[in-house]
Amino acid sequence: MSYILQGDTGDWEVVVGLEVHAQVISEAKLFSGSSTEFGAEPNHQVSLVDAAMPGMLPVINEHCVEQAVKTGLGLKAKINLHSVFERKNYFYADLPQGYQISQFLYPIVGEGKVVLDLEGGKTAEIGIERLHMEQDAGKSMHDQDPRRTFIDLNRSGVCLMEIVSKPDIRSPEEAGAYVRKIRTILRYLGTCDGNMEQGSMRADVNVSVRHPGEEMRTRAEVKNVNSVRFIMQVIEVEAARQVDVWESGGEVVQETRLFDPNRGETRSMRAKEFAHDYRYFPDPDLLPLDLAPEYVDTIAATLPELPDEKKERFISEFGLGPYDAGVLVSEKRNAEYFERVMQGGPEGKKGQRDAKAAVNWVTTNLFGALNAAGRDIADSPISADQLGELLDLMADDTISGRIAKDVFDVMFETGRDAGDIVEEKGLKQITDTDAIEAAVDEAIAGNPEQADEVRSGNAKAIGWFVGQVMKSTGGKANPQMVNQLLRQKLMG
Repeated sequence: MSYILQGDTGDWEVVVGLEVHAQVISEAKLFSGSSTEFGAEPNHQVSLVDAAMPGMLPVINEHCVEQAVKTGLGLKAKINLHSVFERKNYFYADLPQGYQISQFLYPIVGEGKVVLDLEGGKTAEIGIERLHMEQDAGKSMHDQDPRRTFIDLNRSGVCLMEIVSKPDIRSPEEAGAYVRKIRTILRYLGTCDGNMEQGSMRADVNVSVRHPGEEMRTRAEVKNVNSVRFIMQVIEVEAARQVDVWESGGEVVQETRLFDPNRGETRSMRAKEFAHDYRYFPDPDLLPLDLAPEYVDTIAATLPELPDEKKERFISEFGLGPYDAGVLVSEKRNAEYFERVMQGGPEGKKGQRDAKAAVNWVTTNLFGALNAAGRDIADSPISADQLGELLDLMADDTISGRIAKDVFDVMFETGRDAGDIVEEKGLKQITDTDAIEAAVDEAIAGNPEQADEVRSGNAKAIGWFVGQVMKSTGGKANPQMVNQLLRQKLMG
């Protein structure tokens, strides 16, 4: 699904590669025991190692290694049993060591792939080049004083996984789908919370353009983009800028740029560094990381069911369409909620409830109400068991679908059970044939002209009579029975 821009010299195709920086879920940092909890007072979670005090030696956190291996397995990637930590030398105020401990020649994870679900039932496979571990830098705070920059080292030394894609992405939409899919996989695995607004997941966006069929042209990198929407905007803006440069006879230079969302533009930050600029060399304080195959196998055995596998199971087990299944599995909690809804039914057996009805109520009614209230599924006032009970009341004709919507609104507002609300408000559906027939006869007798219209062949007018009967019974009459009786009496 290529994103094509038109220029005076022909069509231009965008080529994108993403470097996703994902903060590992771990109570301690990569090389120290300092806390990684978000929101602490500046410089309150900094050990002597994090502050680069002389003589302090890093000690690797095994849990971070396990999280990286688990992520690699979740990305269907090769786990490298031999990897090496290296020093990446550069100088920033928020990098106290004067270098970053990272991985370069020998990363812990090699090539993998991610399959994207796109609009119209299309898919795209994006290659993963590598995943390597590294320590995060601190944070420069420019808004605390008009003349000075302050440094917060709480984030210094936190473990990052840098997930580098191949340049397989061809549009802003694919880039957005890729980042969302990576975030979903990490959340399923429990290796990163994916909270981009807190900075625990962000991306560097590499963009180039070319005429279709050409070799790759020079790319520019846009650093530290912290939302899916901004990533998509960056690609549009930077691709348009590069087309203008090429079309005007200039050349795109390899550089690092920043995105200004207020102006809707990227601007140059610095010339792009190359590997030799960083003077990589193995960190002398850390031995190579050699993993036993059994260690990897043990981690693999703990992997949860991942989104693609869960989607296929929802399709085969519940008979859902690919779109509905994809919506549900895109967030782990949503999928868990739906499965809990499906685990009930009249006999308390899994799969007894109607899956199509369940998915409609979850994705339309519940998600709509949660979005309107600015709430998450974890904060839903209606539990999965409560929604299941509401479905059961409709399935056994205790209440109609229209009444169910009113009951749902009360449940969402109060958190009460559907059965209690139906009993208290006297909302049970009328299924007594004699009572419904009496209401039907009254509607026909009171509207002879409309009745003659139906008898003369206008079957659509039946709907008007259904509305009258439902109105006279306060919406409690069984609509199917009403429709059936009206057809019998008016159409023979």
